[in-house]
Amino acid sequence: MPLATQPPIPLIDFAPFLTDDPVGQVKVAEDIYRACHEVGFFYLMHHGIAQGAIAAVFEQSHQFFALPLADKQAIAWSSEVSNRGYIGLERERLDETQPGDLKEAFNLGREISPEQAAALGLPLVQNRWPTAPTDFRATLTDFFDTCATTAANLFRAFALALAMPEAFMLARHATYNYTLRLLHYPPLTGAPQSGQLRAGAHSDYGTLTLLFQDDVGGLEVLSAQGDWMSAPVIPGAVLVNTGDLTERWSNGVFRSTKHRVGLPPGPVFNHRYSIAFFCEPDAEVMIDCLPTCQGPDNPPQYPPITAGAYLLSRLQATY
Repeated sequence: MPLATQPPIPLIDFAPFLTDDPVGQVKVAEDIYRACHEVGFFYLMHHGIAQGAIAAVFEQSHQFFALPLADKQAIAWSSEVSNRGYIGLERERLDETQPGDLKEAFNLGREISPEQAAALGLPLVQNRWPTAPTDFRATLTDFFDTCATTAANLFRAFALALAMPEAFMLARHATYNYTLRLLHYPPLTGAPQSGQLRAGAHSDYGTLTLLFQDDVGGLEVLSAQGDWMSAPVIPGAVLVNTGDLTERWSNGVFRSTKHRVGLPPGPVFNHRYSIAFFCEPDAEVMIDCLPTCQGPDNPPQYPPITAGAYLLSRLQATY
């Protein structure tokens, strides 16, 4: 498919949701509706995440992925249920029809004590932390909480856009069932296999994703017309996309758009880094068609499924 030169990915000013401007919030919700319906992606400005905090996580990511492989493998990802720890090069295959992705990653979830887990009725799943870098755990834990705050504001905007009660999505993300993921795409040491990319074509699984990129480039988004569009970094903006469960909830009104990280032509000598914050509803939440997204001439397209069952099925297919 050809690569479009000017991606129609909207840029949305989120300031009204941080300043409690009701008129501005309606306008933002309308813009989000249009972006999620037509593209499935949008850039978000004035999102409340300090650039210094983003830079600090990128610095920790650089240091972590520079560790010896044995140190990283000591905290290796072990199961779809926990979905935490280090994931080695080619271990994940986002496009199930193609070879493993030319990337490595580190996943972490919400830090929770045994007492908190018991009070919430949740299984105790703990993060797998490296012994270095020194500030790694504190920096990433703080950033997780910061991203969760931004996601909460976006859930309010999504509910308004879909004509649902303001707290509808917030109430269904009460356990912070989120994953913060560091990603590193190293230079190639040999020729890739046929069809192999830095990240294969895929849609995200959950409600929404916050994506932070470096300036190397390579992210491509599939348009409704079937063209791959470049999605470069925009200084100061976070790239947001909707996932499979939002598409199911909204009966296809909001798109879960496929995207990939391609390989540039010729030898690949550059490192690429990105940070993703994936939001999933609470595991027991039933994802069935919203009343505002169906009618006599628009019946539900998807059968109901719990968020936990859907996520587990997608992770099992990926690894």
